[in-house]
Amino acid sequence: MSSNIKGMQRTCYVAELDKLLVGNTYTLMGWCQKQRNLGGLIFITLRDRSGLLQLVTDDTCSPEVRETAAKVRSEDVLAVKGILRLRSNPNNEMPTGKLELLLQEIRIVAEAETTPFYIEDDVQVKDSLKLQYRYLDLRRPALQKIIMLRSKLTQLTNRFFEEEGFINLETPILGKSTPEGARDYLVPSRIFPGEFFALPQSPQLFKQLLMVAGFDKYIQIARCFRDEDLRADRQPEFTQIDMEMSFVDEDDVMQVAERFIQRVFKELKNVDIKLPLRRMDYKEAMEKYGSDKPDLRFGLELQDISDLAATLDFTVFKNALSAPQGAVKAIKLPHAADLTRKQLDKLAELVKTYRADGLLWLLGSGERSSFAKFITPEFLEAVRGRLEAADDDMIFIVAGNNRKIVNDSLGHLRCELAVQRGLIDPERVSVHWVVDFPLLDYDEQAGRYVAEHHPFTMLKDEDLPLLQTDPLKVRSKAYDMVINGYEAGGGSIRIHEQEIQKQVLQLLGFSPEQAQASFGFLLDAFKYGVPPHGGLAFGMDRLVMLLTGTENIRDVIAFPKVQTSACLMTQAPSEVSKGQLQELGICTAAAKETAANESK
Repeated sequence: MSSNIKGMQRTCYVAELDKLLVGNTYTLMGWCQKQRNLGGLIFITLRDRSGLLQLVTDDTCSPEVRETAAKVRSEDVLAVKGILRLRSNPNNEMPTGKLELLLQEIRIVAEAETTPFYIEDDVQVKDSLKLQYRYLDLRRPALQKIIMLRSKLTQLTNRFFEEEGFINLETPILGKSTPEGARDYLVPSRIFPGEFFALPQSPQLFKQLLMVAGFDKYIQIARCFRDEDLRADRQPEFTQIDMEMSFVDEDDVMQVAERFIQRVFKELKNVDIKLPLRRMDYKEAMEKYGSDKPDLRFGLELQDISDLAATLDFTVFKNALSAPQGAVKAIKLPHAADLTRKQLDKLAELVKTYRADGLLWLLGSGERSSFAKFITPEFLEAVRGRLEAADDDMIFIVAGNNRKIVNDSLGHLRCELAVQRGLIDPERVSVHWVVDFPLLDYDEQAGRYVAEHHPFTMLKDEDLPLLQTDPLKVRSKAYDMVINGYEAGGGSIRIHEQEIQKQVLQLLGFSPEQAQASFGFLLDAFKYGVPPHGGLAFGMDRLVMLLTGTENIRDVIAFPKVQTSACLMTQAPSEVSKGQLQELGICTAAAKETAANESK
């Protein structure tokens, strides 16, 4: 053990004491969690990254030890030496709760001022304050446990892919800004005034070029950046476990990813994932679960009742079904007769946030309904039969002229009901694939096709004729791994044929000149022999979230950003000096406004 302070050398960490012998002398180092002075006895809880241990002084200790122990305050840094012994009053809530260290020597290495909040897992304080003092927040055992699991995942990842024959390669951080994605973070160039680098949203193009270069199997734990609005599970800078392989098809890439995720859950959570994983096509996912990343830990599947709705003289249903993409769909919530009108109204507001016009509901017995006067006995019997609904089951219905909106709103309602009614087993892990995504979507606002994944995704061989005649029916060779309702990783087989790549870029609105300007370095490389290739990227931050059970991505990143992408601890982003801006040839809008005001 290399840690030492003025002749005191640390013997071990706190968590290692249960493997050692009572009666032996040990030296520990860490922080004071708390101190209790009972006069004849002084108790100190020592905290290091591995756990907590009780230290004690009594009348057998030297006056110097007792005097120093009495001065200890919370968060002081300590170096202590003492005899390990059994506690007379064990604390079964602590892993080391049966042990204590009777002090022979204690040093206050560094005194601490009163912290802005207690360093405890259950501390109730604003997130903004904890992020401002993130280095203190990170002392909390729960957060340290998460961050250390992340370290274990990094080590496991490197071991696994090395065993699989992958080559660990780094790709550039400063690159070229390209369209077809989220907004880039731009870096101005001093050498080339008026021109900019872009921070990578992913290593996508570079890893494809590595396949052109013949490296065959690439792996990188890559830092990526996206200047986009944040959510609870997203950050402006994030980490990917990024892989690419040559001479492969979908099965080859997916099987490596399956073996990796199986090993991750076994080694880090002792959870057995059975292989091969289930594969669900995109259409089934959307129609049954209203999501391309469905959580399969519970039921509540969507049911199409459009044909039954057509039998009612009900304007809401008639208007929905008069549209080519109209639909009426339902889900059944078992044993939900206790839902109040207030609760039902809140659920109706929920689906409206996903652009649904409203939410209809019907108790299986027919005694309560939001559209009772339009219901016929025949309709009630038919709906109950299709959904296999009992008298105390609640049936929720969404009708709309856009099938995607109907599916999406019911999909979110499905998840909300599962949470509210406690239908999710927190110990269960559901892992599966979603495959056969559409290659393209149509952006009504922009008036053009957009790529569902990215412009370099290969399409299904049998759908190639549809590329010119009916592009929206073309399926891609893309695949997403879904864990407990989150997209944990996604990838695809890439286009390696120049003609197909040109056709796809043309459909996306790129002229030959624009395609060359944006992706010329890739297209030029494709002239010199490209192997069939494909890959996948796992979101490391999201994977750690799933492994630790936290719902906030900030918990799994040492120094995260807030919703505005700012860092409360360092106060970044911040202004820079006029000299720095002048050197870069940049004049900000704020500087122009200041100059204009000064000239008045």
